[in-house]
Amino acid sequence: MSRPEVPMRISELAETTGVPVHTLKYYLREGLLMPGEATSRTRAEYGPEHVERVRLVRALVEHGGVGIAGISAILSALGNPPASRHDLLGIAHYALPTPGDDGPVSEDVSDLVAELGWSVSAQAPAARALSVALAAARDAGVGVTADALRRYARAMEQVAAVDLDVALAADDPATAMHTVVVGTVMVDPVLVALRRMAQESVSTRRS
Repeated sequence: MSRPEVPMRISELAETTGVPVHTLKYYLREGLLMPGEATSRTRAEYGPEHVERVRLVRALVEHGGVGIAGISAILSALGNPPASRHDLLGIAHYALPTPGDDGPVSEDVSDLVAELGWSVSAQAPAARALSVALAAARDAGVGVTADALRRYARAMEQVAAVDLDVALAADDPATAMHTVVVGTVMVDPVLVALRRMAQESVSTRRS
């Protein structure tokens, strides 16, 4: 659907985006949607920037599974992009919700980082999350060997190279930040689906 260029009331914003009025009002209360331009004490008008914001928030909630706190952090990062593309990546990683990132980094994760020569912060949320995920896998009876973990990591390097190629091709820091943050959330399900398709293909070839 094309972006409307004329001001609209909240009911029209709801019709344009497919998001109910009560949900839009919730977004407004939570600060996820910027206020419209007041035309009276009880009315406001909304424009194309509101349509874009609503569609972004909806995508993060419905497809990315991001909670309100995570969306607030993402929007804050998008509104204040750093000049350095590397700093941009760091801000994006800390803004993104990472389940299981509140524990310590395990020895096997530290050993992996050292073995691969990766430049990863000792307190990176993803390193802590990986430690928790590996422990959970072991508890479920699915041990990930050091060799398997290493191979997974090498495969992820290739994925990361694609991610960075796309982000660094952006014309400005704001666009790059949007690409990294939103792209990471929205592309994660794509990678999961591709992994399962690849499993089926490899299994077929080996059978």
